[in-house]
Amino acid sequence: MRSLELLAPAKDKAVGIAAIDCGADAVYIAGPAWGNRKAAGNSIDDIRELCTYAHRFGVRIFLTVNTIIYDDEWDSVHSMMLEAQDAGVDAFIFREERLLSFPDITVPMHASTQCSIRSVERAQHFDRMGCARIILERGLSLQEVRAICDAVSCEVEFFVHGALCVCYSGECRLSEYLDGRSADRGECIQACRSLYDLVDSRGKVLVRNKALLSMRDFKLLDRLEDLAAAGVCSFKIEGRLKNSSYVKNVVREYSLALDELCRKHPDEYRRSSFGTVSGGFVPDSDRTFNRGYTSWWLDGKRDFWSAMDAANGEFVGELASVRPAGGGSLVLRLKPSGGKVPELANGDGFAFQGPSGAVLGFRADRCEGLQIWCKKVDGLRPGVRLYRNISTAFELAVDAAVMKREVRVDVEVRVSGAFVIELSARTEDGRTALSRFNADVERAENRERAEAMLREQLSKRSGEYLFSVKSVEASGALPLLSASTINSMRRLLAEDIPAWHAAPMGADNGAGNVSEVPGATAESSPLMRTRYCIRYELGLCPRYQKAAPTGPLYLLNNGRRLALGFDCARCEMTVSACD
Repeated sequence: MRSLELLAPAKDKAVGIAAIDCGADAVYIAGPAWGNRKAAGNSIDDIRELCTYAHRFGVRIFLTVNTIIYDDEWDSVHSMMLEAQDAGVDAFIFREERLLSFPDITVPMHASTQCSIRSVERAQHFDRMGCARIILERGLSLQEVRAICDAVSCEVEFFVHGALCVCYSGECRLSEYLDGRSADRGECIQACRSLYDLVDSRGKVLVRNKALLSMRDFKLLDRLEDLAAAGVCSFKIEGRLKNSSYVKNVVREYSLALDELCRKHPDEYRRSSFGTVSGGFVPDSDRTFNRGYTSWWLDGKRDFWSAMDAANGEFVGELASVRPAGGGSLVLRLKPSGGKVPELANGDGFAFQGPSGAVLGFRADRCEGLQIWCKKVDGLRPGVRLYRNISTAFELAVDAAVMKREVRVDVEVRVSGAFVIELSARTEDGRTALSRFNADVERAENRERAEAMLREQLSKRSGEYLFSVKSVEASGALPLLSASTINSMRRLLAEDIPAWHAAPMGADNGAGNVSEVPGATAESSPLMRTRYCIRYELGLCPRYQKAAPTGPLYLLNNGRRLALGFDCARCEMTVSACD
């Protein structure tokens, strides 16, 4: 039977705990530095607390060390990893292969998606080095994923939800070129979400002021079974800069889907952690911010993946009127769709398509009925179709939802001799405990009532454990015990249950097998390479759409010019510097 893992992002300890409570099997998070999101660092003390909480439920904590590392930083990185290992982290997600050479780092090592693993050969390289897991490039087909899984002995992790980088992971230098801030150091400016003009070699503007490199978000909620059958064991959610409501909503939705998959195939799959989640809310990833969804290259065929043209979210109606409200604000009045009046709330987020075709957005300061007050936004005019892409009411409901995760424990009670009471416990994940008590009390005159008291008071919660009495055996009479005494016995039994420890993952960290990582760092290499194609998105593809040749094409942004290249044989596009 194969374990399946839902891997959740966390920008901090609080979000990590929320993800665990909603059903995550593992959490990835950054330490004080060298995580690939500079704005999401955490202290070792917080990492230790998160590990302690996670391990109650067999949840693993993975620490990201997936930036490039400068020559004068290796000693500091090594020290930080040793501290994190001592704090209880279960694996490191790395980019630099030299990290595999530290002999005193003994927890498993996972090769990051930043290692650009998108071929069997590349996957086998990291497998041979002893990596416990490889994290694949997002832009792979199911057939390519299956081929890699079949070719390696290590675990395989694949992204299933969240924002998509348009470039192959680990090979984008656009942010550094445009602004001096390197994505390889966790400082990406998200240049792919910026607005560009598309021009030809004569300077003619073909498209003006659009997010020509911006892609829709990844969503493979209905493809988990396909990926599991292909050999994927870990299903990863993107979003280490996302807030708690986003993480809780998406984790809960995917956790329920994985539960259903395990119920459908009880002899093939099980969840890698334990504990039953209760309470809360009905998850719906369509109701948190997204750019529209795509399955990207999973089916191995080209499709329209751009987020540049269409506003996404819940359609709430057309604007009937737009008038100034003073102080740089506007009052919008909606004409609802089909006579249905949407329930809007202060702080809701809206998107619409501006006059140039660019997707624009704003947050409502106040909503009353069909009226929306907001700061002035160019392009708002009567007839504009308005979409709600952030529902404040839903996010508040998710934030307020109290999720509880508990470990089921079966208890057998045996009473012998002069009221020697043995409580035998077995947790749902197989840990056992045996606690003995000598009860110097009177004999219970009513056996049925005494047994009922034992069952009722023992079948309660203690910490993360939810006890359930399965049997009560006694060679003679039962002792007359008070409710408070039985409660104390239950709490002591909970303390006797041994802590969970991660099982070995069957791979060492490959110390001593270090080689250089090939990377796209030469001056002549493109700033990015991608399966995404602007020509195809605009109907200008000569291969699939039989369009006439366009000649050279360029992107313009704030006076900077970028050259587009089209490798039609490989069906890839490049973006290169063009000073």
